[in-house]
Amino acid sequence: MATEEKSKGSERWTGAITNLTEMASNLESLQKLLLKKAVFVDEETFAKASLSSEQARTIKVLEQRVETLERELDAAITAAAHARSEKRQAEAAQKVAELHAQEVTKELENTTKVFELHMDELRARQDEISKRDKDIKLLEAIIQTLGGKDSHSTNG
Repeated sequence: MATEEKSKGSERWTGAITNLTEMASNLESLQKLLLKKAVFVDEETFAKASLSSEQARTIKVLEQRVETLERELDAAITAAAHARSEKRQAEAAQKVAELHAQEVTKELENTTKVFELHMDELRARQDEISKRDKDIKLLEAIIQTLGGKDSHSTNG
């Protein structure tokens, strides 16, 4: 729908420019004819010719303005397309960054779980070592007690 409106607008501008070009050409032909013939005319005819000449100059200025506006419009359309492209690239880069952040987070969570498992295992081994240490101390105490009784019974 936008391209249809753009097409209609472009056709109108083309038609207007064609009309203005034809008018300018007609006015130039009239000026050349007047110059070649060097006709002296009454004031009313001179005023009309002056008006035609002024209109021709105005037409040229308007044609130039139309061309300038068309170039500005093309530049604005190009800039908008470029901005849309940059936006898409930025969105894609953001998506990649988000996926990377998710991967890093998942890896960190997995590392944390492994660390917790190792810590649990270390605690269990520490508890086992502490229990065996207590058992050893108990056995040493028993041995000393039994060893003290043996030395008393052999001496007495």
